[in-house]
Amino acid sequence: MRDEDHSEIALETHDLTVAYHKKPVLYGIDVTIRPGQLVGIMGPNGAGKSTLIKAIMGLLEPAGGWIKIFGKENTSQRKRVAYVPQRREVDWDFPVTVMDVVLMGRYGHLGLFKRPGKLDRDIAMQALEKVNMIPYAGRQISNLSGGQQQRVFLARALAQESDLYLMDEPFVGVDAATESTIIDLLHELRRQGKTILVVHHDLPTARKYFDALLLLNMRLIAYGPVEEIFQADLLQRAYGGRLTILSEVVDEVGGKSLVDKSAG
Repeated sequence: MRDEDHSEIALETHDLTVAYHKKPVLYGIDVTIRPGQLVGIMGPNGAGKSTLIKAIMGLLEPAGGWIKIFGKENTSQRKRVAYVPQRREVDWDFPVTVMDVVLMGRYGHLGLFKRPGKLDRDIAMQALEKVNMIPYAGRQISNLSGGQQQRVFLARALAQESDLYLMDEPFVGVDAATESTIIDLLHELRRQGKTILVVHHDLPTARKYFDALLLLNMRLIAYGPVEEIFQADLLQRAYGGRLTILSEVVDEVGGKSLVDKSAG
């Protein structure tokens, strides 16, 4: 048997535990994600969804366990990972243009102290074209709407030409046209064999958007194909009494109540 085993795994965590100020936020997460998957990471507030993304990125150091990206220790693979943060984590008043932001995605391809060249600018323009933002290339990022700002950060991620894409709630606060653009891009990346993990909070759209779901509530509740994971008992375990569910979702999982009637 080949070394498959790890080279053909996009992301693998084993017994991953992450803590803030010595208080565990994630406990013992074991998950294996193959290349070419579009995965929704879902769970209630405080479940550790953003924490998982930041740990994979190497922005948070695990208190235990390990993370591997394409078979290697995660912090050695940063060039193969693109990250779209939550909009609220970005300083939108920083004086920088749209093109400047997108070119930041090329820095991992440049040598020390090298400036972006024609190829980098061409790739940045192609990325802006995919998100319909070329007319805004010279505009200050602070002068854009929320949806336009999100498109720019998507373009930056595209310009990185990465293999693993991590996106933290990219649909929050965007208009319908931007949401449609994001979905089209995610599906295009998947067709290219890329692996995409998306922190998402909206259950009704989860079945339409993703191939697989990773349910978290500080521990791993379940991971697998959407049709296997989108089940009343698993959603109940993940969300418990904090789950306020739309009737259409209840219908889709067989009409079983997803609300803990003992809560409140």
